[in-house]
Amino acid sequence: MSRTKVALISLGCPKNLVNSEQMLYLLGEAGLELVSEPAQADAVIVNTCGFIEAAKREAIDTIIEMGELKKAGKIRSLIAAGCLVQRYRDEILKELPEIDAALGTGSYGEVVEAVRASLKGKSVQYYGEIDAALEETGRVVSTGPGWAYLRIAEGCSNRCAFCVIPAVRGRYRSRRMEDIVEEAGALARTGVKELIVIAQDLTRYGTDLYGKRSLAELLKKLCAVRGVAWIRLHYLYPDAFDDALIETVASEKKILKYLDIPIQHINDAILKRMNRRGTGAEIRALLAKLRARIPGVVIRTSLIVGLPGEGEAEFAELCDYLREARIERAGVFEFSPEEGTPAAAMPDRCDADEAARRREIVMDIQAAVMDEWSRGFVGKSVRVLCEGYSEETGLQFGRSFADSPDIDGIVFFSGDCPAGRFAEVKIKKTDGGEWYGEQVQ
Repeated sequence: MSRTKVALISLGCPKNLVNSEQMLYLLGEAGLELVSEPAQADAVIVNTCGFIEAAKREAIDTIIEMGELKKAGKIRSLIAAGCLVQRYRDEILKELPEIDAALGTGSYGEVVEAVRASLKGKSVQYYGEIDAALEETGRVVSTGPGWAYLRIAEGCSNRCAFCVIPAVRGRYRSRRMEDIVEEAGALARTGVKELIVIAQDLTRYGTDLYGKRSLAELLKKLCAVRGVAWIRLHYLYPDAFDDALIETVASEKKILKYLDIPIQHINDAILKRMNRRGTGAEIRALLAKLRARIPGVVIRTSLIVGLPGEGEAEFAELCDYLREARIERAGVFEFSPEEGTPAAAMPDRCDADEAARRREIVMDIQAAVMDEWSRGFVGKSVRVLCEGYSEETGLQFGRSFADSPDIDGIVFFSGDCPAGRFAEVKIKKTDGGEWYGEQVQ
């Protein structure tokens, strides 16, 4: 008798991907067969993102596409999970009737029950407590080769005015340090060389569990894990970046000198409207301190343009700061007025076309900064974690310390390094976020 086949489509952020990997583990443990192609499955799970409008649209379009497979008789049931489902729990099944089962962000652990019930023709919904303590669950790691995400906390308690995450992911909850270190060791034993440590706010790790900021202590324990070579950090909020953490990043060789610090803006009035802790002066001081204490550090940030109240003067201050600060990596987003957030109800909203224009200006500034910085690596050798071979270029490719997966650049190089291993690559030329070189070791 053939086993029930299940396919899972994961959308959105790395934290969502970890939840998807946990669901894959639970499905496999229950004896269900995991397949990569939805059309080959009996049941399809779409793990959705619901953060901003573009993410919501992608999730809805994917659900509709899977619904067409169901209508054509190619799949038997469709399960929707994740942030979009949690955010619109009262409307999701009415608006998208092709869905057979809904799993909120507090109910990933009930994925097996949802699949089995839906295949019996039942319409079911699972909405567990989103503020509940985290359960330790195995994973089917879907990234790599050579790298994996390591989630250390769930939820967020920062309550930024533009953000829905606390409402759909719950309050901030740290995982126990021993569980994190144990998982890191297990990943290393499978050949993982790079751990990408993730949470909505890394800098507050431990404040709920241990009554103090404990990220520096955790990182030292992770650095002691045998087999781990690189540790990358996403995201570090600027207001909680203390001296103990700076010293740890500066002194531990395994921690990449790459710091993702979402500043969002530099103007004091806009930061206040965003309900961000700290001021523009404090952000300036922090980044200056990091560059002084951690030579060669690469800083990535996130920026929002077009928030209500951002006029020409506020925008000009942001642009001037970016030219001055020379931030190497940046994601730039137009303000998205999300229902239920304080920012969505703010007056003085920026025109959508103007917000798009401002985003283009900031992107141009950042492109010039990045190009100049990249050119400084020509003639130098960098360590690269090889990820595979590109048929298009005829070269191998991988990432340097300055490149996080899917959001930063790629290093193409001639050589014979196996995927998941390190190569020393001499850079011959750069083209935006892409570097080209040859393996020298």
